[in-house]
Amino acid sequence: MNPAGVSMGSLIWWLFFLYLLFLPLWPQMQYRQLQIARAKIMEALSRKRNSTVITMIHRQESIGLFGIPVYKFISIEDSEEVLRAIRSAPKDKPIDLIIHTPGGLVLAATQIAKALRDHPAETRVIVPHYAMSGGTLIALAADKIIMDPHAVLGPVDPQLGQYPAPSIVKAVEKKGPEKVDDQTLILADVAEKAIKQVQELLYNLLKGRYSEEKAKELSEILTEGRWTHDYPITYEHAKELGLHVSTDIPKEVYALMDLYKQPIKQRGTVEFMPYPSKQESH
Repeated sequence: MNPAGVSMGSLIWWLFFLYLLFLPLWPQMQYRQLQIARAKIMEALSRKRNSTVITMIHRQESIGLFGIPVYKFISIEDSEEVLRAIRSAPKDKPIDLIIHTPGGLVLAATQIAKALRDHPAETRVIVPHYAMSGGTLIALAADKIIMDPHAVLGPVDPQLGQYPAPSIVKAVEKKGPEKVDDQTLILADVAEKAIKQVQELLYNLLKGRYSEEKAKELSEILTEGRWTHDYPITYEHAKELGLHVSTDIPKEVYALMDLYKQPIKQRGTVEFMPYPSKQESH
């Protein structure tokens, strides 16, 4: 007997309708909760370090109608947001910029690096895992680079399409200009200009915090194609190169990174069980 006059079939249909209505909103609700949790940690870190905390973290995010993964790199939109954050930061307070990125557009990275370099108070770039290519360019603009002991930076040699600019120049030099076509010669000319431009940029970012000789040396080493573009410059290697690096990353940064997990759409490839704080007695 159904006193309300609603059949079981109608009830199931309405529940199914509500489920379909709610389904597209669920990823957005999850993402909003993540944003709130991140903001709380950033506020705590800002108070602890008496600084403006800015993040540029490029990880796979699960957003949109069906939580489709989105992969990110340094973009013009990133530079707009970071420049806005730097402009709004108090001129007499330090900036802590947390970076996690594979790199991206040279133009966008250059804008961020120059804005960070021009901030009157101390600037610190924090690298919890990696800051490659354009991420390294930005890190080199800071007064201090704070790395996890196992984090890495990378070379900043320009890339033209799928080829490193230094490799294009070397290929023409080895083969001889008379043995390559006009298109390759044009590409080599552009590559030489790109290398020179990035070297000059690096030198201008580094001078003042490093000696003239050291700034010139670093700008050449990091752009000349000594290593492959994905070569990992570890903390120890960065110290050997003479970079101003340390490993005193605040614990809040690790907590913040925990809130940038990969979307849970399938079983992850890495899992772990924390060691129990209390051992059971037998």
